[in-house]
This record gives sequence, C-alpha cells and structure tokens, in this order.
Amino acid sequence: MDNLNYGIIGNCRSAALISKEGSIDWCCLPQFDSTSIFAKLLDEQKGGSFEIQPKGDYGIEQEYYPNTAILITRFSEGDNVFELHDFMPRHHKMNGKYKAQPEIIRYVKYVSGSPKFTVKYDPKLEYGLGETKHFVKEDFIASLTHKLKYDTLFLYTSFDKEGVLEGHEISLKEDGYFLICYNEKILKPTTEKTGLELERTKVYWLDWAAKTPDYQKFKDEIVRSAITLKMLTYDKTGAVLAAATTSLPETIGEVRNWDYRFCWIRDASMVIKVVSELGHKNSAKRYLQFIIDLMPDKDEKLQIMYGINKEKTLTEKTLGHFDGYKGSKPVRVGNAAYKQRQNDIYGILMDVIYEQLKNFSNDIENVEELWSITKGIVWIVGKHWEEPDKGIWEFRGEDKHFTFSKVLCWVALDRAIKVANMFGKTRKLEHWTALEQKIKDDIHENAWNSDINAFVQCYGSRHLDASVLLMEPYGFIHARDPKYVSTVKAIEEGLSNDGLLYRYKNEDDFGLPSSSFTICTFWFINALFKIGEEEKALEQFERLLGYSNHLGLFSEDIDFKTKRLLGNFPQAYSHLALIECAINFSTKQKDEKILESIK
Repeated sequence: MDNLNYGIIGNCRSAALISKEGSIDWCCLPQFDSTSIFAKLLDEQKGGSFEIQPKGDYGIEQEYYPNTAILITRFSEGDNVFELHDFMPRHHKMNGKYKAQPEIIRYVKYVSGSPKFTVKYDPKLEYGLGETKHFVKEDFIASLTHKLKYDTLFLYTSFDKEGVLEGHEISLKEDGYFLICYNEKILKPTTEKTGLELERTKVYWLDWAAKTPDYQKFKDEIVRSAITLKMLTYDKTGAVLAAATTSLPETIGEVRNWDYRFCWIRDASMVIKVVSELGHKNSAKRYLQFIIDLMPDKDEKLQIMYGINKEKTLTEKTLGHFDGYKGSKPVRVGNAAYKQRQNDIYGILMDVIYEQLKNFSNDIENVEELWSITKGIVWIVGKHWEEPDKGIWEFRGEDKHFTFSKVLCWVALDRAIKVANMFGKTRKLEHWTALEQKIKDDIHENAWNSDINAFVQCYGSRHLDASVLLMEPYGFIHARDPKYVSTVKAIEEGLSNDGLLYRYKNEDDFGLPSSSFTICTFWFINALFKIGEEEKALEQFERLLGYSNHLGLFSEDIDFKTKRLLGNFPQAYSHLALIECAINFSTKQKDEKILESIK
C-alpha cells in the first residue's frame, strides 16, 4: 500500500521528501515556500525527480541515522551493497551561527561487491511551468529555465557528468557524491568535503537530540517527532510551518487540497509550546520575536497565518498543468484562508507567552513588548469575543459561534491574568477577571447541549466536534468534571470510526469529511487518559502509531478504511500531538540533567 512512504530531510531553511526507493520527489529551493525543483509527488510526468536506479534485483531498506535528520537508503543484491546518505547540511560555524545552505547532498557510500546503478536526474524548475534545459560545464551540470521566470540549479558530482545526465550505468568502487545547490559554489566540492559535511551535520543533530529529555517509554517516537518539528521551523524568522508540502489531498480524488507551507499562528504556537516543554527554548524565543515583529501597532489584529518571511498576503492560485497527487486536483499554491477571522488564535498565542514566561522567566528578552502584546490581546478579545468566526477548521461558509473559539477567548483572559500577576501589574485585574468569568458563563450556557449531554461544535448546535476535547488541556474544565467525561463519551460514540476520529460529521463547504484528521485521534487518546481510562488510551495510542509510515512519520489525515496516510506531510499538528500523548504514558528519567540552551 502507498502510505506516503517518504522521509523528510531539512536544515531549517528548506526540506525535501525522498521516497523509500531513494527518489527525491519533492523539494523547493532556496526556501520552503519557493517554487519546486522536484515535484513528482504532484505529477509523475511533469513534476521532476532525482532517482537512483540500481541495476539488478536489489533489496531496498530505509531508515534514519538514529537521532538525526540524515536519511539512509540501503541497496543490496548479495555481496553488492551501497548506501545513499541524504541530508541538507546544517552545523555550527566558527562565529557561532549555522551553516544551512539551500542544497542537498547525496553521499553515495560504497559497502561491498560491485554494485551498479543509473541516475535519472530530471529537475523541473518553477513548478515545471516552463522547459528546463541542462548544460554540462567543467565543474557542474547547470539546469535553467527562463520561459516564465529565470531560474537556475547546479549539480556537482564525483561521477561522470555527461554519463549522469544521459543515464549511463555507474559501477561503484568507492564513495562518491551528488550535491544539488541553488547557488554556484565558490570552492569546488569533493567527496572528502561532502563526507565532512555529513559528519558535521550528524554531530549537529546528535547534539540537538541529546538535549531532549529522556523518557522511559516511546523515547524514539518522541525524538523522531521532535526532530521533524525542528525541520519544519524556519530559522531566519522563527516561523513554524504547518507541513512541508502543498496539495496532498485529505481524500484521494477530492478537492480538499491546500498549501501548508505557511505559518499558522495556531499550529505554530502549539508546536512551540510542546518543543518548549522538551527544553528547546531558543526556538520559542525566535517564534516570540516573529510574533512581536508582526504586531508593531498595539491595536493591530493578528491574521490567522503568515508567510514564513512575515508576508501578509498569501494569494491562492492553482497550477492547472499538474495532475495532482494520485490525480487529486486542484494543485494550489498560496492559501486564501489568510483572510479569515478565527478568534481562537489570541488564546493560543497568550498561552504560549505565559508558558515561556513561566518556564524561562530569567531568560526571556523583550518582556516589555510581551506585556504590551498581552494588553493588546485582552483589548481585542474584549471587543470581539462575542462575534462569530470561521473556527479552527476554517469553514469557508458563514461565520458561527464556535465553542472552541469561545474557550480560547477565555484562555486569553486566564493567561493574561496570570501574566499580570507575574509582572505585579494588578491595575486591570478586576476588569479582566470579570470578563473571564463572563466568557466562561456564556460557554456553559450556550455550548452545552443537555439533550446529547455534551459540549457541541457551536452555539445552538447538536453537532459534535473533536476540538472541544481541548477544553480540559487548556484548563477550562477539570478532567473528572461530569460534563467533560460525558462529552468524551459522546464524542467516542458519535465521531469514532474504528478507533479513528472525525473532526466533525456535519457537512461543510465540500460535503461530509471522509478521512480522519490525525491530531483529533491523538486528542481523544489524551482525553481517555485524563478521564482515567489509561489502559484503553494506551492500547489506542499503540495502534495509532502502527498507522505511521515506514519511518514513523505522520501526515494530516488517515483513511478510515485502508488506514493509509493522506493530506500534507509531514504534519506538525500530528507530531506535536504524538509527543503530548507519549509523554502522558511516560515519566522523565530521575537522573535527567538540567537542560542546556538549544540553539
């Protein structure tokens, strides 16, 4: 079964997806949201790829070098064995900064025998919209297009360049390399230099992973998810991407295909909260600065999402020449949801600010700006919390009074009050406390449906919604409160399908959802754990882990029938929730050391 069997490599500037057969089928350079150079993922013929094709009956195995973002694909036929070590360089420089250039290194490691393979090097620049031509130069292969926009790509290799381009057979007798880069190199690469880049990148990731706390259970899953989340962060600005891809469909053949290469305030804030709990505070500091930079005016409203370089306009368009993943059209770039209003983002952001101040109070810069943002958030919530919005699921129809949005408005006040007390700023507390209680009373009165004995999707509705499971983690209600317990039970009965959860079962703008939103199942498992059904929660968690791909990675959705992964990949939402669940079932080692700052 095709289960999105890809590995991701990245260096916090861009990323690439490599199939279990060793083919680069998705990459955008020089950064995450650039146009693609390889997009076979979205069109088998017109997308472009970089494939390694062994000659003979080779078995292929793939795994990450433990605790790193280095992907190893092993090809073996009897004694004929070689490995492909794929990575995007990232390591410390002498000045304390990082080397993270827009390039991919494919280090070909000779193991034994006389392995033979050919290469299909077929980049298609600018989403394949114009013809890409290749030219063999003295030091490299240059690929360029200029029909719609001028763009170039360079391939350096230790193998014969013309032979590579023409697909001639390569007999491997020693280590070699391919280096794909967006910029022409000043110093010519060599096998030794690329091998050194491999070792330096390995050290960086091993060091990063070593500073993550040890847990007695699910340690490997936690570390793999944490590394994946790290690869979805953009160092330059502190932005966190929802996923590395665009237009992987929620259901094969349908139109729920979106571009996720942007920073949603909600997704990013949830990621940063989890990453901070693992001790990676510098990522949190960079993200908070990202937010501060977006709010120069005290009364400026936040958008729900931004480009990774803080762009505010994310115009959505379609790439009509692409057939789409498994024929699922349209292929979209940009995302029109940036225009929506979602009132929950203020509570989610306020929760992150509070958590950072609580955990790293002695090492947080810009506290004055954070206090100004806190006051501004309360002002915005006080003015707008009674208004309807699009909700967490970004319905493109009419605005409604979504329960989750109201709960997060309450969270905004609750965390702002806590921050005010931390700073000794008590002048506004009486007014803020009264508003907090007013919002809470409003939710209990209007979001609770006594007929079905549950909190519902929106005021006056009978529809269930998995997002209300977060009422407990955000502190709105106690886990053993009868209202919460009965809500969990109602959601289990109404939204669970063979252990996987619907987000909701009412029709939306595109009909009835037909796949499970992965994070919702993790939320449900958390809820079961919190209400005391720990064994049941653990059983369902272990079963859910079995639906990952061959490398333990998750996308946005899971098909109810086949259990195959669907949606954009890898999905930050899914991996942050995996970490939260895994921590529930484990405890930190007693000898855990004081965490060092992680760059």
